Amino acid sequence: MRACPGTVPERGQTPMVYGQALSPATTPFAASRPPRRMLHSAADCQPQGRPALKVLLDQKQLQSGVSRLASEIRAVYGDRPLTIIGIMTGSVVLLADVIRELDMPLRVGVVQTSSYRGTQRGQLTINADMMLDITGRDVLLIDDIFDTGHTLAEVIQLMGDLGPTSLRSAVLLRKSGRQQVELRPDFVAFEIPDEFVVGYGLDYNDEYRNLPWLAVLEPADLAART
Repeated sequence: MRACPGTVPERGQTPMVYGQALSPATTPFAASRPPRRMLHSAADCQPQGRPALKVLLDQKQLQSGVSRLASEIRAVYGDRPLTIIGIMTGSVVLLADVIRELDMPLRVGVVQTSSYRGTQRGQLTINADMMLDITGRDVLLIDDIFDTGHTLAEVIQLMGDLGPTSLRSAVLLRKSGRQQVELRPDFVAFEIPDEFVVGYGLDYNDEYRNLPWLAVLEPADLAART
């Protein structure tokens, strides 16, 4: 049975646990699980009540890009201990996927920022209460998208004042033609056109973050959500 990119096996398929197959009848809580809605196309995966979205990067492309990104990070840091700081909330999926591709000693923390309301950029706020001590550490800052660049530039300036040994940045996406700062990320998984994108952690008004692929919100889609 076909399924959308990123979905788990359909109910009735045999799951694997610690390398051994379990029959559906012996899977814990199998009898109590409600049946999943059948998925046959990308359109079936769209959240109910919302317009269909154009897929820009599917799950396989995202996985390939993240693996490539992690390989580039390993090439720079080798086996040196690394502190990774994710900019919340957009980087949450990327952060989880990247750290599972790295095998050097890791410390993982987050910093909370907010600047967008819908599609409009507002004043940037930064909450570093949950950030780890980075003094004397090699630090990698991870963000979802490099758009105008203001968020990443301001967070890097804040973190640079805390005395890390080194400070680099990695982003999932760099949007073409939008940059308003001289800073450039050290690691970039994908270059994308100037489109408003959601999914894989990115949102519109706190929705769509859970889509397993990257989708474009067209002007008509945005109008339908207002």
